[in-house]
Amino acid sequence: DFGLDAPKGVLLLGVQGCGKSLTAKAIAATWQFPLLRFDLGKVYGGIVGQSEANIRTALGVAQALAPCVLWIDEIEKGLAGVGSSGETDGGTAARVIGTLLTWLQEKREPVFVVATANRIDMLPPELLRKGRFDEIFFVDLPGRSTREEILRIHLEKKKREPADYDLTTLAECSVGFSGAELEEAVREALYDAFAEGCELHTRHITRALKATYPLSRTMRDEIDGLRAWARVRARLASPSEPEPLPRDPEGSAIPRLRQEATRNPFIPQEPA
Repeated sequence: DFGLDAPKGVLLLGVQGCGKSLTAKAIAATWQFPLLRFDLGKVYGGIVGQSEANIRTALGVAQALAPCVLWIDEIEKGLAGVGSSGETDGGTAARVIGTLLTWLQEKREPVFVVATANRIDMLPPELLRKGRFDEIFFVDLPGRSTREEILRIHLEKKKREPADYDLTTLAECSVGFSGAELEEAVREALYDAFAEGCELHTRHITRALKATYPLSRTMRDEIDGLRAWARVRARLASPSEPEPLPRDPEGSAIPRLRQEATRNPFIPQEPA
């Protein structure tokens, strides 16, 4: 009666391991809708016309199960090669993606699409324009308070009392860690404590964090570029300003082993 259209969906863009896939599951659980995971890469077949038929069948299943949440995980992998599709596969990929884009634009059934992506350069511009999704959100690395909460959750999952651990110190020494890396640090710390024959202490988690080389250091330049793109083109899902990413200590061998990229692959390049 108010004249509002049903929400179409969201595109979650961001750093690996920061909760994009978990967000899709949380949306479905909150709304009590069935969650369908769509692997776009599996629609491609070797028989002429099979890929196009597969994409139509998959979208038809989602419509038949509506209302539901359709989760397209790492959508950029299913879109790889679209630009050269006419030369490499006779235009099959272009037709498949065209079918998907048209469906995203024109669908009327209550199918809420949650697409996740790690790389912006592999997404066609047509996917990013208004009308395909209601909003594009950038999911950044967790801030200090968020890291504390993530550690608290994983300690509780392991039947430990979070108050027994110095979460503030742990959050301060884990700048640049993703949620997945924090979870892994807690798991490794438990193995460490078990090997020592004692209960888990803050020192075990600290040791695991210091032994971890986070993805934010390996891909610091790419993440900075992704942040710059998202600052003006997406809505920030993180409530606080992003923290500066940690740099390798002076004299570290890691930067010398990594050649400087001549082009940032996470930022679409302007045509010459």
